[in-house]
Amino acid sequence: MVWSLSFDPLLPLWLLYCGVAIAVLIALLTGYLRLRGWLLRALSMALLLLALANPAIEREDREPLSSVVAVVVDKSQSQRLSDRQSTTEEAAELIRSRIGALDGFEVRELEARNSGSGDGTAVFQTLSNGLADVPPERVGGAIIITDGQIHDIPETAGAIGFDAPIHGLITGTADERDRRIVLDKAPRFGLVGSEQTVSLTVVDQGRGTGPGDRVHVIVKRDGSVVTERIARTGEKIDIPVEIAHGGDNIFEFEAAPLGDELTLLNNRAVVTIDGIRENLRVLLVSGSPHAGERTWRNLLKSDASVDLVHFTILRPPEKQDGTPINQLSLIAFPTRELFSVKIDEFDLIIFDRYVRRGVLPMLYFDNIARYVRDGGAVLLAGGPDYAESGSLYRTPLAPILPARPTGTILEQPFHATLASLGERHPVTRGLPGSEQDPPAWSRWFRAVDTELDAGQNLMSGPSDTPLLVLNREGEGRVAMLLSDHVWLWARGFEGGGPHVPLLRRLAHWLMQEPDLEEEALSVSQRGPELFIERQTLGDKVGEVTVVSPTGERRDVAMTEQEPGLWRGSLPVNETGLFNVTDGTMSALIHVGPQNPREYTDVLSTTEVLAPVSDATGGSSRRLRDVGGELSVPRVVSMQPSANYAGNGWIGLKTTQASVLNGVDRYPLMLGFLGLALLLGALSLTWYREGR
Repeated sequence: MVWSLSFDPLLPLWLLYCGVAIAVLIALLTGYLRLRGWLLRALSMALLLLALANPAIEREDREPLSSVVAVVVDKSQSQRLSDRQSTTEEAAELIRSRIGALDGFEVRELEARNSGSGDGTAVFQTLSNGLADVPPERVGGAIIITDGQIHDIPETAGAIGFDAPIHGLITGTADERDRRIVLDKAPRFGLVGSEQTVSLTVVDQGRGTGPGDRVHVIVKRDGSVVTERIARTGEKIDIPVEIAHGGDNIFEFEAAPLGDELTLLNNRAVVTIDGIRENLRVLLVSGSPHAGERTWRNLLKSDASVDLVHFTILRPPEKQDGTPINQLSLIAFPTRELFSVKIDEFDLIIFDRYVRRGVLPMLYFDNIARYVRDGGAVLLAGGPDYAESGSLYRTPLAPILPARPTGTILEQPFHATLASLGERHPVTRGLPGSEQDPPAWSRWFRAVDTELDAGQNLMSGPSDTPLLVLNREGEGRVAMLLSDHVWLWARGFEGGGPHVPLLRRLAHWLMQEPDLEEEALSVSQRGPELFIERQTLGDKVGEVTVVSPTGERRDVAMTEQEPGLWRGSLPVNETGLFNVTDGTMSALIHVGPQNPREYTDVLSTTEVLAPVSDATGGSSRRLRDVGGELSVPRVVSMQPSANYAGNGWIGLKTTQASVLNGVDRYPLMLGFLGLALLLGALSLTWYREGR
């Protein structure tokens, strides 16, 4: 109960003040003149003005509120090192029980976790969010159980948002030591085949460490060791790395462990360099002019990443009419430069309706076959030429060509359809219009009848004959399109067809674009989740296993999104290198910045939290000494004070917060009491003046 005196004037305040002033003047004047009964007159006027002020006694019915104490448990990645996690759990349980034994305190448990963004441990942001619905006057303090590596400590105690002690209970011991790699310079992009330089420093911290020690550093690319170096602690070292392929090249730099060090996680640094291809060089050889010749040329010229060299053989050697060479507008076909000297400079060679007419000697076909086996790519777009006597199959290219011509040309209307394998292959999967039967694209009218000796048939022609065949040969690739009527799609005949996605995917598959691999496992990050994709020609896939930077293993179920493509996702809250595997294939991804703050310094410390603890009257102390037992301080309740900590104990502030349930009001000058006082005063005044 709270008692108080209040006023509720019956007149406006200005009028009441005027009355008070007049009464004071009258009292002073009558007192000065020493008139009879002037004190009684003054008393009567005072009682009248008091009645007009309407005084009352109020009784407040208040219920005291408990003081809210935040217990913040740091569950970031660095808290999983050594025995910190078990120390944290034991200390948190003891703190909760000891606060629970105090009267008038409410415990609010909060967990500070690493978000995976690399910004480190945000304890005070967690504290602010957890007490956002608590009035500042109800906060009795905060107890933070952490390793001391907090990265969002406010500059001043006033920025915390409440006036109460903050205590830090620090896990870990003072004799810790650790080795880590610091990235000084790391490129983000590089041309495929070029060398880039990564600069790093190996740093030792803690007991018995110092600069100048020799350290063995292993360098890996996509999980495979590529080189080894010797570095000295505290000194920057430049390491050249080669960009082997397009897309993400993931380089790992791993320093040899330091004896009795705290963790090996930060002995490894990860750099992801995006491999950029220089313009792809494509050689297009057209055997003779035909209606579909410009389809290939227009498609390749429209791709800014392709440098196209195009030759059309208009005048074969047997066509001689006596015209002097210097009067011809044609140029000689540079067979030696293209197919001997510079053949390895091309990423793809396309033969478009090429007929063997003696332009290319047989030796050069041997060069082309070797070029494919060594990693090159050949696309044969054939028409009637492939079934004739001048077919490329009758050259040294035959061993690498997967489809053998029967000599028959099928001339009849047909719809090119996806074979069962083509529905799952990334080159033909999901082609616009393929979901209908027949497909929603125009008909073709000619195909070459062949028999498959190798390879994969993705599209079928009349009577299910092979139409689009892909094959791997050695390190290279071969594709055969066994019809010369794809240009009908480009010209819009009967509505046309998806010639651009089909031919572009085909060309990029031949040039070994990673996204078009038949069997592939890839992983990417979108916000707080990892998205895993598995491409396969099989009917099903199993679970994939994700290994986190701290070694935690989690299985992810994959769901088929479309034929041949399976996806799964996993939320992540760690920073570092994740390894994804399905038992046969693996993929790597680095989450967060290259130098995550969480592992910049993992040694436990009381110094980081000490300034803000001291400023609020709290303390920052270790839970264990070197080789000692767990020592959790006693918790006591205290009235507001400048200091809330001492030897072996910490204090919490008892607040005076309460909630008002109701107010009872008792007027003093109304009713019989007020009337009796006024009449009594007037009667005394009249009696005194009458004598």
